[in-house]
Amino acid sequence: MSGRHVRTVTGLHAEGHLGRIVLDWTPVPWDTVVDHYAVYAAPDAGDVEPGPRTLLTKTVYPHVVHSGLGGRARGFAYRVVTVDAAGARSKPSAPLAASSQVSVTTTGTPLAVVGDFDGKGLEFALSPNGYSRYPATFPDGVDFRVGADVPGTGWSYLHPGPSDAWAGRRTHTFRLRFDLASVPAGAVWLAIWLIDSHATIPGSVALDVNGTAVDRLRFEGGATRGSLEGDTTVPGTRLRPSYLERPLPPGLLRTGENVLTMVKDEGSWIAWDAIGLFAV
Repeated sequence: MSGRHVRTVTGLHAEGHLGRIVLDWTPVPWDTVVDHYAVYAAPDAGDVEPGPRTLLTKTVYPHVVHSGLGGRARGFAYRVVTVDAAGARSKPSAPLAASSQVSVTTTGTPLAVVGDFDGKGLEFALSPNGYSRYPATFPDGVDFRVGADVPGTGWSYLHPGPSDAWAGRRTHTFRLRFDLASVPAGAVWLAIWLIDSHATIPGSVALDVNGTAVDRLRFEGGATRGSLEGDTTVPGTRLRPSYLERPLPPGLLRTGENVLTMVKDEGSWIAWDAIGLFAV
């Protein structure tokens, strides 16, 4: 149908983040009864032609998160089309180019890594839906040594918290042990990728490195699906991945054994994609 009388979207704006690009635009005025906005995207392009092959998503809100973009900086061109209640379509918005941010998992040198940073948690113990066996399998939490243990038996796909009845409504501690032949001269970054988390009470962990309290790491709300499925790359998945990358204060690491400790003493579970330390 002709888009002559349907308002065209203006004010399209994008912000690039790690693993995702966030799009916003100005809602069309009330005199257009909007059925939905159709968002189109084309990778590595300066423009995009709206059509079935380039349709990213449909939404009733002037906001979209283009997620699952991984650790490399990825560029896309976007346009948005207004579709009214009668099915009439507006002219496409002006094109907008945007890029996600690059991850330290791409640019840094790995020092200690558990998992694959690939949008999947299937390599971990009990994945994708064996959370009921967690109390018996990990009665004292996780104590994982890089180079000796393997994720499939040594690292639980879920890190529960005190809000989780199935895990005893108590604090749960995950320890990551790794050896260094020498301490890196530059900065060291911690990378935590999650495939999902509890939607309303993802909570936080207290982070400790070699006996020194570092910070409290707070997690984004997810979709509360990561206890049942483990692959964010499946088309149409409802999983909501999130990413946390930050530098560690200098002077924490040492030659020989190092221990990174995460105490989940607030909120509910998080579902792992991968965790690692990287020299940059």
